[in-house]
Amino acid sequence: MPDALIAHVARWARETPDAPAYTFVDHLGGGARHTLTWSRADLRARALAVRLRELAGPGERVAVLAPQGLDYVVAMLGAMYAGVVAVPLFVPDLPGHADRLTGAYADAAPVVVLTTTEALPGVTAFLETAPAPKRVLTVDTVSDLLADEWDEPLPQPEDVAYLQYTSGSTRSPAGVEITHANVTANAAQLWEAFRATPRTSVAALWLPLFHDMGLIATVAMPIVGGNQVAFMDPVAFVMHPVRWLRLLSEFDDVFTGGPNFAFEYTAARVSEEDKAGLDLSGVRVMLNGAEPVRPATMEAFQAAFAGCGLRPEAQTPAYGLAEATVFVAAAGRDEPYLVTEFDRDALGEGRAVQYGGEGARSALVSCGRPTGQQVRVVGEDGRALPDGHVGELWVQGPNVARGYWRDAARTAEVFGAVLDGADGTWLRTGDLGVRHDGRLYVTGRIKDLVVVDGRNHYPQDIEVTVQQAHEAVRRDHVAAFAVPGEETERLVVVAERSRRGADADPAEVARRVRAAVRTHHDLSVHDFVLTEAGAVPRTSSGKIARRACLRAYLEGALV
Repeated sequence: MPDALIAHVARWARETPDAPAYTFVDHLGGGARHTLTWSRADLRARALAVRLRELAGPGERVAVLAPQGLDYVVAMLGAMYAGVVAVPLFVPDLPGHADRLTGAYADAAPVVVLTTTEALPGVTAFLETAPAPKRVLTVDTVSDLLADEWDEPLPQPEDVAYLQYTSGSTRSPAGVEITHANVTANAAQLWEAFRATPRTSVAALWLPLFHDMGLIATVAMPIVGGNQVAFMDPVAFVMHPVRWLRLLSEFDDVFTGGPNFAFEYTAARVSEEDKAGLDLSGVRVMLNGAEPVRPATMEAFQAAFAGCGLRPEAQTPAYGLAEATVFVAAAGRDEPYLVTEFDRDALGEGRAVQYGGEGARSALVSCGRPTGQQVRVVGEDGRALPDGHVGELWVQGPNVARGYWRDAARTAEVFGAVLDGADGTWLRTGDLGVRHDGRLYVTGRIKDLVVVDGRNHYPQDIEVTVQQAHEAVRRDHVAAFAVPGEETERLVVVAERSRRGADADPAEVARRVRAAVRTHHDLSVHDFVLTEAGAVPRTSSGKIARRACLRAYLEGALV
């Protein structure tokens, strides 16, 4: 068993004490840059660990309610040193996430809350209506002198390092128990997939640190090879996405990543004037890690930034989920991304047949192959399926989490699957996929399938058809789902109105949408709801939360 990841922080502090480890670009504070060297990161983490162990014992929960920045990194590293269970959350004033914070905090029942002096007033107000912790610590006021008092042994590999609350795309958020062995393994798997160069490659990111990909890519992965990471606040990215590209342009060997929507957003929002001075030739890997990864997104992004030196092979489709810590599979480094067109009807029947020129087609992006773990495509009978057959993706590896916090029944159901003819237990991902020519393709979520008259339809295909039917439909803000009917499920589509379609007649939009879905999918739309912007819910990683949209629809909350 390799050393716990936190042990490598001390290693780099000894071997390269003055090398930059974490650099935060504070665009919301005037653009100032703040850097922790490896020695400083280790010092502050050990000092915090001393304070934490005065208030919490091994295995007790410590919630991080801090803004994006270096103090958040120190909070996570200090919790790992102390052997307490970190709960990476966020400040209470983060727009659109109040219910998620309330639910996750109450479920975790932390004994200590970590925050910053700046965020303390908001956290204090939040805690007035939440179960009170034993103590609230401001990370930025912990004395460095305490570090010399730290002499505790490192946590064991099987100990839980943190609870990763899921984004809740198909169910209420749940805490996934990520052990020290899990985070150590997954950071190494991601680093290996990137083929990073120790102490040389740089990661440049804006992903939120409370999210699984943001946490692993920003905090954990750089520890593997003593690499530097430069990161910013997600809000700074949303305000001006060119900031992300400018940061990438500063380095000759740089890695980054984001969800599919971020690439579409960036391509649409970065002007020709903004592109002046951008040099993306140093981007080695640009991970696109939210399913489904859309071919049109990758093509549009490449077209937008090829003139800035972006290599097509830098775009790297990937697949992962919180229950596997985060990272599972990705296209190989320096391999051009692969898009394959499949026969849509055959795919709905569970077979991956390449499109032959007749009928409907579905273009899928390959997520490559797994790194350091096994992935099987499994049928309903619990048997592995051969290439070309769609089934549930099952994962086995050292990165697969221990289970769900305080939910033994669901843990057994999701993490305790037994594959016929294989040893050990497997993680049932809830995702459908297929192997074709040895590569993995993710086709959708099992719970999101629209099943009408015994035929399977993938909602993302319907959503693309809808957004192309009329300019009044806002792109990537469409949710298609099924509601119960007397004899079969019925299709409902909810779409946000675009700015260009502000004056469009809703009846005409609905007519066009119904006609397009009937033509391309041989489906009738039971109900079409055209809403104002912001009505279609999304997860913290930007995916359409179809189950949440279904609940809102059934409750009459969509207008």
